[in-house]
Amino acid sequence: MMSRRIAVIGSNMVDLVTYVDRMPDAGETLSAPRFAMGPGGKGANQAVAAAKLGSDVLMVTCIGDDLFGRNTLSNFEGLGIDARHVRVVRGLSSGVAPIFVEPNGENRILIVKGANDALGPEDVEAAADDLRGCGLILLQLEVPLRTIYAAIAFARANRVPVLLNPAPATPELALDRIAGVSFFAPNQTELAILTGLPTRTPDEAEHAARGLLAHGIGAVIVTLGADGALLVEPDGTERIAPVAVRAVDTTGAGDAFIGAFAHHYVGGHDKLQALHHAARYAADAVTRPGTQSSFATASEFAEFCDRLANSELPP
Repeated sequence: MMSRRIAVIGSNMVDLVTYVDRMPDAGETLSAPRFAMGPGGKGANQAVAAAKLGSDVLMVTCIGDDLFGRNTLSNFEGLGIDARHVRVVRGLSSGVAPIFVEPNGENRILIVKGANDALGPEDVEAAADDLRGCGLILLQLEVPLRTIYAAIAFARANRVPVLLNPAPATPELALDRIAGVSFFAPNQTELAILTGLPTRTPDEAEHAARGLLAHGIGAVIVTLGADGALLVEPDGTERIAPVAVRAVDTTGAGDAFIGAFAHHYVGGHDKLQALHHAARYAADAVTRPGTQSSFATASEFAEFCDRLANSELPP
């Protein structure tokens, strides 16, 4: 029987979110209507989404010896995330992510990795005893690639399923080093960068994703934004329909999707059921501003699903 525990080996950031009427041109200074600050980072976001839904989550990450790092650690502990393998790195800042959100909910993000760049294979080894007892390991690319490869090799040797979210995408990712991952989960843009193929339509995305299966990947999950998502496996492809909502802020939507998928998958749902739950969870998240603050608890998500079933959501 699969363990219901989820491990996240990855990044944490502090999101510095500026809401803008429009992005300034080069050399232009504009006033912006609002600013917010909160915990973020792809790894931490995915851990928080799963934890808010009720999963038992272990976090392996590095923070700086600064106020941001202390706040990140407090946030993990406050949400019940096992933070025993969160390492404080002296002399480095914590990671930060300046984010600019436009009125239509679209966002532009910069990341300063800081202490995230110090997360190494030794951190994977230090957490080995706890990682062996997990039902799924989540990975992203905001930490060094050598650490990603070490985590995948560890998981393969110990038969722990892995979901790799290749974000932010880099052509330096060696596909032969990620053989054996159970799930590879890019968005359309990331898929295009990694394969060099067009992914503008669902059919193009499916074609690009199918080429990845030859590298020993169990299944490719492609998030398509307003077009939903795809589950591409050797024996066929399933399309996950989009959930129509009025988007306020799309920041963190992909992380909400992955955290929710992980929660439902280790909870006993099959892949397709877990993806349908994930699509709904991500849709709910974009109806509120912020990143982790927009992620629903289990009871809040159940209420959203009830409203969705009863067609009570605004167009």
